[in-house]
Amino acid sequence: MRPTRILMIGAGRMAEAVLSGILKQRHPAIEKITLTNRQDRGRLDTLKERYGVHASSNWEEEVADHDVIFLASPPSTHDEILKRLGNIIDGQLVVTVAAGIDTTFMEERLPKGTPVCWIMPNTAAQIGESISTFTCGHHVNPEHRDMIAFILEAIGESAELSEQQVHDLTAVTGSAPAFVYAFVEAMEEAAVENGVTPEQARSLVTKMLSGSAAMLAAGHSPQDLRDQVASPGGSTAAGLEVLNERKYKEAIKAAVKATNAHARGE
Repeated sequence: MRPTRILMIGAGRMAEAVLSGILKQRHPAIEKITLTNRQDRGRLDTLKERYGVHASSNWEEEVADHDVIFLASPPSTHDEILKRLGNIIDGQLVVTVAAGIDTTFMEERLPKGTPVCWIMPNTAAQIGESISTFTCGHHVNPEHRDMIAFILEAIGESAELSEQQVHDLTAVTGSAPAFVYAFVEAMEEAAVENGVTPEQARSLVTKMLSGSAAMLAAGHSPQDLRDQVASPGGSTAAGLEVLNERKYKEAIKAAVKATNAHARGE
């Protein structure tokens, strides 16, 4: 990977997760990282001090001095940012982590030939455990791909998909952790209602969840694992029957559809 300078527009949690992951890699090719944020100067100063990076409240003044422009601002800001970026960019790689902002959207607002990439991580990027989907634009070359791979590896694992697939899986990989956390909240509440402390409930549910995930990661199918726990006519089967009666699977799929539709602005 050639010497690279990265400009990050946005200083929220995802920007910090990516920044932290990149710095942990200690890659000699990363010459400079500049963090920018216009809305919250206090947040910018905090991250500058915490990570020892450059900081600026005017990203437009920084573009020419950087090789990669990393957009970590809300989706609603992208139309304006990309149009303004289009007036000053000169071949730099542009990467976004905003939901719904695909490569077509970016290419339509940037000069012809601009290399772009859309990455959809999840909040586990904060601990280097994201599963990110991504798709590249028409002008991304092998050198750009090295940089994209470096960013992705800094926050976890990844899968390259088509633009449409990234849209369709936004809820499955990006938003679904919120669905899991809602499930955890309900399980913790049920545990507390049965006499344990909130701390005990958190420990019990977290370990149950991590063990279940480990079984899936070991290669077992969810159907086989479910059947191992729920013997016919047993207590677990009675609980599953309630979930079926209340259309548990249908509710999850409906949540996925609603998330994807909102991300597309529908």
